[in-house]
Amino acid sequence: MSAIDDLPPLRTVIASHGLSAKKSLGQNFLLDLNLTAKIARQAGDLSGCDVLEIGPGPGGLTRGLLSEGARRVLAIEKDVRCVPALEEIAARYPGQLQVMIGDALDIDPLAHLSPPIRVAANLPYNVGTELLVRWLTPPTWPPFWQSLTLMFQREVAERIVATPGSKAYGRLAVLAQWRCEARIAMSLPPEAFTPAPKVSSAVVHLTALPSPKFEADAEVLSRVVAMAFNQRRKMLRSALKGLGPDIEDYLHTAGIKPTERAEQVSLEGFCALARAVAAG
Repeated sequence: MSAIDDLPPLRTVIASHGLSAKKSLGQNFLLDLNLTAKIARQAGDLSGCDVLEIGPGPGGLTRGLLSEGARRVLAIEKDVRCVPALEEIAARYPGQLQVMIGDALDIDPLAHLSPPIRVAANLPYNVGTELLVRWLTPPTWPPFWQSLTLMFQREVAERIVATPGSKAYGRLAVLAQWRCEARIAMSLPPEAFTPAPKVSSAVVHLTALPSPKFEADAEVLSRVVAMAFNQRRKMLRSALKGLGPDIEDYLHTAGIKPTERAEQVSLEGFCALARAVAAG
């Protein structure tokens, strides 16, 4: 019996179902159920929420989410080997866990979720950043989710919360902080996982704001920021020359020196630049 429910400990589950982690799927399992429950608590009050989980594996975080009172969990898993273990959890929590087998990049979960919705996941390393960018750049805002509570490599987590002037500051920071409050909620050492990865990990909590912090067209902002940071060592007048011959005028309108580099520009500055570009 585990510390959070009456199901077997995760080591027993993994052994009985032959669930060795696959590197090709970016799998690193968290076996400490007290730790997975702590991660679930970082997502806030789950009692009235549907929760979307990506890559549940043997179900450590899934059990944490359900034990912490999630109304319902939709778990999307690519590895069919994990289904029997997840079905055991579904039987323990009748009607509260739905498992979908497939690639999270190809599945639209919205037909299976009811608001309010939160996302909580120990994301597979190989798709984590791509999923985050998708969640941060939906066609309309506010998004379908209220909050994201996500495990990343520590380096990625630091990029999400980075401030101007730091080496970690880049496109991910601007996209995340434009429409969210973002913070690192907790850190985890490599030995917390099986197998232990070569890097530390961290849980990032992002809360969706009702509207962006500064006015800007999402597509223009995304294009400007991507172009600026793709050549981050260059002055902006060079890095952004693809935006048109008037780039220096746009920069001056936004209050940005053409000789500055991308990492020196604040979120507000990038939004002002996007407005100048959009106005043409």
